[in-house]
Amino acid sequence: MLYIVSTPIGNLDDITFRAIETLKNVDLILCEDTRETLKLLNYYGIKNHLLSYYKDNEYKRIGKVIEMLKEGKEIALVCDRGTPGISDASFLLVREAYKNNIKVIPVPGPSALTSAISVSALPSSQFTFYGFLPKGENKKRKLMESLIEREETLIFFESVHRINETLKIIKDVFQNREMTVCRELTKKFEEIKYGSVEEVVDYFLSKKNKGEFVILIKGR
Repeated sequence: MLYIVSTPIGNLDDITFRAIETLKNVDLILCEDTRETLKLLNYYGIKNHLLSYYKDNEYKRIGKVIEMLKEGKEIALVCDRGTPGISDASFLLVREAYKNNIKVIPVPGPSALTSAISVSALPSSQFTFYGFLPKGENKKRKLMESLIEREETLIFFESVHRINETLKIIKDVFQNREMTVCRELTKKFEEIKYGSVEEVVDYFLSKKNKGEFVILIKGR
């Protein structure tokens, strides 16, 4: 069996009992960064075998992992933070597992996406998630402009290195809208700001930002 296991997005206490038991009992844990996963395992006193699986080595790893699963091994897949399959490469492994009649089991838990939606104060009956925004101001602006007429809530991930550029584009494109920006969700310096686009953008541009961001913008 292949277990898709959600892990904390920041606060290490945000993990399910089932996830802990799964990570203890599988034969192998696939992870993006073994150092990050080791921090979690050490926190809970879990000793297990780790193998790196990330975007740049996925094609090299898939064949080996599928063979192990066909031999009867039980393997857990985790990402550095949150739920695998959201803005990462894990869908390729899941697809190959299905092609080889291997059972795939979700072990649900934390997700920056769903956590941000829950505190956004924006309509959530319909939303579109775009993952991490493209690099480059022109590509980013073109995408934003193409979304002006969308009626559902729009959600993006953004890194600290590009957040200011992105917020300036949002202010130019999405005037008179409501938005929410979540920074460092579940961590010590967690910050959630809701208001008009102008209010929220000006707030974050006025300070030195750190961490990862989730941006939510109300639809038309």
